[in-house]
Amino acid sequence: MTVQGESLPKNQVLHKTPLFDRHTALGARMMEFGGWSMPLQYSGIVEEHRAAREAAALFDTCHMGEVDVEGPEALSLLEKTTIRPIENLLTGRMRLTVITNDRGGIIDDLTVYRLAHDRFRLVFNASNREKAVDWLNAVRERVGLNGAAVTDRTMETGKIDLQGPRSREILRPIAGDGPGALRYYHFLETDIEGVPVLISRSGYTGEDGFEIYVPWEKTSFFWDLILREGKKAGILPAGLGARDTLRVEAGMMLYGHELSEDVTPLEVVYDKLVNLSGDFTGVQVLRKEEEEGSKRKLVGLEMTGRGIPREGYPVLAGGRQVGVVTSGTYGITVQKSIGMSFVTPEYAQVGETLAVQIRGKEVPARVVELPFYRRKR
Repeated sequence: MTVQGESLPKNQVLHKTPLFDRHTALGARMMEFGGWSMPLQYSGIVEEHRAAREAAALFDTCHMGEVDVEGPEALSLLEKTTIRPIENLLTGRMRLTVITNDRGGIIDDLTVYRLAHDRFRLVFNASNREKAVDWLNAVRERVGLNGAAVTDRTMETGKIDLQGPRSREILRPIAGDGPGALRYYHFLETDIEGVPVLISRSGYTGEDGFEIYVPWEKTSFFWDLILREGKKAGILPAGLGARDTLRVEAGMMLYGHELSEDVTPLEVVYDKLVNLSGDFTGVQVLRKEEEEGSKRKLVGLEMTGRGIPREGYPVLAGGRQVGVVTSGTYGITVQKSIGMSFVTPEYAQVGETLAVQIRGKEVPARVVELPFYRRKR
C-alpha cells in the first residue's frame, strides 16, 4: 500500500474532520495524512476495497480543500492558472485540471465546479490547499485581476464520497432521482431536509458514485443517514487504505507519488489535457518540452514475477536503472501485482519488458496500458 503520512511542521495542529468520533466509535485505525487525522481502515482494506467494487463504500473526504473563486475576473484567473480551458465549462458541470508553476511543474491537480457564470468551486488535495491558495492569490496580484476573490471554504465544508455500483440505489431514497440522472462529471445543488447539498457524479475509485458536499456541522448527519440507508445493499465505511488500492487499480495519480512541482503534466497521463495554445503560467516551458520531448513518462507496470512493486523501488532494463516506482500494490480486483513508474521514454511503450528490484532481486515486469481496471458500464 502506498498511503503514507506526512511529517507535520513544528507547532502545526493535526486537524480532525467532523467524523472523527464516528471513526473511533467504529474502531477505525487512524493515521496522519496531509495534516489530518484520517481513518486508514475499519474492517480491513480487502473487505472495504471489495465493497466499493461490488456494492458500495463510504469515504470521509473532509480533508480535501474547497476553495471558491468568484467575481467578474474569476474566469480570467482560472484561465491564467490552469492547463485546460474553463470558459466553455457550463454551469452544473465540473472538470479535472492542473495548476502549474512558472516552470510547468504541478502545484496540484484539482476539479473545478462551475456554480454560476462568475463563481467556481475548486477542490484540492489536502496537503496542497494552502499552497494552491497562495499561488492563486500571487498570480491574481501579479496580473492585476482584482475582480477575482479567492476564499478558502475548507473548514466550513464537509465532504463524503459514496462509491460503488449500488451508490445510486442507496442515494435515491435520500436525495430523489436527481443524482442518479446526472451524467459523469455533472453536479446538482439541492436541499435535503432543509440542508443545502451539492452532489456530483464523480469519484476517485474507478467506480460509479457521488461526491457529496454539505455544511461542516451536518456531515455526521449525512454520514449516518447514508450508512443506515445502505446497510441492506452491503455498504461499508472505507478508509485511506482501500481508497489507495482502488485508485491504483484505476490508474489514478496521487500527489507526492506521481505528481509534484518537479513533474510536468506532459510527463504523466494529463498530457492530453494541456492546452498549449493557452496563456497559463508555465505554458512556455511546456511548449518547449512538447517540441523537444519529455525526459521521462509515467507508465503502468504489471509484475510477471513474484513480488509487489513498492514506492521507491528501482525499475531496471538490462540491469540498468531506467526509472522508479511511484505507487504499487496487489490489485485486489485484478488479482495482479501492479504499480506506476516513471521511466525514460524509450522504455515507455506498452509491452516493454522491464524488471523491478525487490529486496535485491530483479523481478520481471512489463509495461501495460493504464488503467489496470475499468468498471463494466
